[in-house]
Amino acid sequence: MTTPQSLSPDLVAAVDDLEVVARLIVEGTRSGQHRSPFHGFSTEFSQYRAYRPGDDLKYLDWKALARSDRLYTRQFRETTNMSAMICLDSSGSMAYPEAGLSKFRYATMMAAALAHLIVTQGDAVGLMTMQAGRLVYLPARGGRGHLRMVLAQIDRLEPEGRWDPKTVIARAADLLRRRGLVCVLSDFYDEPEATRVELRRVNRRGHDVALLQVVSKEEVELPFAGDLEFEDLETGARAWLDPRSARTEYRNAVADFLEGWRSSANRDGFDFALMTTDQKPSEALRSYLLRRGAPR
Repeated sequence: MTTPQSLSPDLVAAVDDLEVVARLIVEGTRSGQHRSPFHGFSTEFSQYRAYRPGDDLKYLDWKALARSDRLYTRQFRETTNMSAMICLDSSGSMAYPEAGLSKFRYATMMAAALAHLIVTQGDAVGLMTMQAGRLVYLPARGGRGHLRMVLAQIDRLEPEGRWDPKTVIARAADLLRRRGLVCVLSDFYDEPEATRVELRRVNRRGHDVALLQVVSKEEVELPFAGDLEFEDLETGARAWLDPRSARTEYRNAVADFLEGWRSSANRDGFDFALMTTDQKPSEALRSYLLRRGAPR
């Protein structure tokens, strides 16, 4: 059997058991990983990182400022389990492409792998999403039994209609019992400015924020030829387009959109990773975890 490190997107997507998929992806990230990239809050000192707007000023290290003329925040390990809430975009746009590995399938694999990683390191994970216009919620808890419940709920979801990112993110943060991690997996097409406002509010409340933006290669490159009719998967609106004549303008607009999310996340002090569905899931997750665990 192919080793986890070399699992292709198509091979992983072909595995029906989401728990097996999560385990294989996580195993593919293990090489070189010696400690958790997730940190909580307590009185036990863990490490320094660069100050980010919104950090509690009482954790600034003034001696480090005097030595280096740079602001650093002291981070602490939590003596009790970290709590993480995964917010999963289940809107219709995530169903693209219909053939092959969709953004939604890729995002569910990432969500499952993160849930598996968090629980196996002894922490708590929950889920917040929408289905048929209603919130779907599982509280942040630990243990293998709860992990199986989270994975089973993810497996039952179908990408359809629109979702309300403001409400999903706000409720996810509200229902975390203490400061923790709010991780959002989405293409971030819906209400981007309102979503940014809510993410900043969540961060000001003390929660760590991680954004995993999932897009397809076809969305980025528009590789099609000939006059084609395109359909909005959320509204059903249709439009004819000649991809060849629109390609340059389209690619520039998509590049600006993606850069806007990357730069705003960096400005606000959020973790951010762009993942395309042609990336090997284990490599995409490993790259994100290494960046998250690196000194900032």
